Amino acid sequence: MRLVAATVYALRIPFVESFRHSASDRRWSDSVVVRVRDDAGHEGYGEGTPRPYVTGETVETMVDHIAHELWPRVAACEFPEGAGLADISALVPDTRLAGAIAPHATRAAVEIAIVDCHLRRTARSLGAVLPPRRARVTYSGVITAGPIERAARHARQMRAVGLAHVKVKVGFDDDVARITAVREALGPGVSLRLDANGAWTFERAVDVLDAVAPLGIAAVEQPLPRGPVSELARLRQATTVPVMADESVVTLGDADALIAEKAVDFLNVRLSKCGGITRSLAIAARAFDAGVGVQIGSQVGETAILSAAGRHVIATLREVAFAEGSFGTLLLAEDVSVESIRFGHRGEASVLTGPGLGIRVIEERLRQRAVAVRELTAER
Repeated sequence: MRLVAATVYALRIPFVESFRHSASDRRWSDSVVVRVRDDAGHEGYGEGTPRPYVTGETVETMVDHIAHELWPRVAACEFPEGAGLADISALVPDTRLAGAIAPHATRAAVEIAIVDCHLRRTARSLGAVLPPRRARVTYSGVITAGPIERAARHARQMRAVGLAHVKVKVGFDDDVARITAVREALGPGVSLRLDANGAWTFERAVDVLDAVAPLGIAAVEQPLPRGPVSELARLRQATTVPVMADESVVTLGDADALIAEKAVDFLNVRLSKCGGITRSLAIAARAFDAGVGVQIGSQVGETAILSAAGRHVIATLREVAFAEGSFGTLLLAEDVSVESIRFGHRGEASVLTGPGLGIRVIEERLRQRAVAVRELTAER
């Protein structure tokens, strides 16, 4: 298989309700979708969600990096007809981007698009390559920042629809009151996690966690900014609340360092952040081998494309502590697939079985929602 053309879409889809946390306030998606076409006319779609505070990428740098660095190199490759995920991933080169930890959103978008195209060429589902261990995936709810009354109202709604796991964004002056109100609204039977997005100092983290530990907190995600692994390790020893790394685990090297220092109880693996399907699976495997739990997370505002890829990963892993994503039109004013990928009652969603990622992307909708489109061709 050879790739002959690609289209890069910089999307901006409004949110139903603004999504706020300590590092960002979002009112629309910031997502980049890549469509590739092969020499037989088959197409595949991939997506990356650039975040300056996570990988160091922006929409603009991502589009340029695909056009000038990744596309010319993958367009020159011959992908064997019998190629597996590892073979395809190996042909997507490592690149550098000035100012970025790693251009992983870029890489994820290109890798997923090629995987989707290759599988459609052979009329196979990603589920055939990553056999699911479960028929249904159970997702968490996420409560954004904002007034405590609104957080409690959202918590009551999530309890009413039967969500078993809920995460609340923290990192503000009213953290203890917010967490307390959410726990009261959820009741004792719902698992509650916190996500500080690196907003706390060490001292603030200890104070808040000591205050809310009696409420039964399943984990605290990225309590400290990305930095020395030793600081997370020190915090883990100072609190009874399990610690999860998110912004601190972008690369496989990050995961190895966190595991070696016994710095965390969980790793939050996100396909866009971690460089695609294969690298995300590799990080999860490292965690399993070390007895560290795994959350498969999502990026706020991702479309059905990235959510579909994430669902296949969640379904195939032998154990997932928590799963996030597949909000679809619960968050987006409009999604980009024929099929709805949003989770339903109790946060449940079925595994996907159609060709490729298992969804049909609406090309016209991509063009309508794009603020920029870049057409690329292969030079032979």
